[in-house]
Amino acid sequence: MTATLTDLPDDPADGLAAAVALRRLADRVEDAEVERALRDGWTWSQVAEALGVTRQAVHKKHAKRLAGTSPADRRR
Repeated sequence: MTATLTDLPDDPADGLAAAVALRRLADRVEDAEVERALRDGWTWSQVAEALGVTRQAVHKKHAKRLAGTSPADRRR
């Protein structure tokens, strides 16, 4: 489903605020799902593949936040 110009808010400030809110929500969902995947035994490589990024990129983004939560989270 593609948004058209008629689907957009009248005020650009509203549209931009919506974009910020969606980005923050996406980040929270990603954080939670990366943590869950690692807790369930996924490797960083599997998580990276699912997200469409490199293992190094996903590790850099999430490893520090997850350090010490469980042994699986520290796996590279």
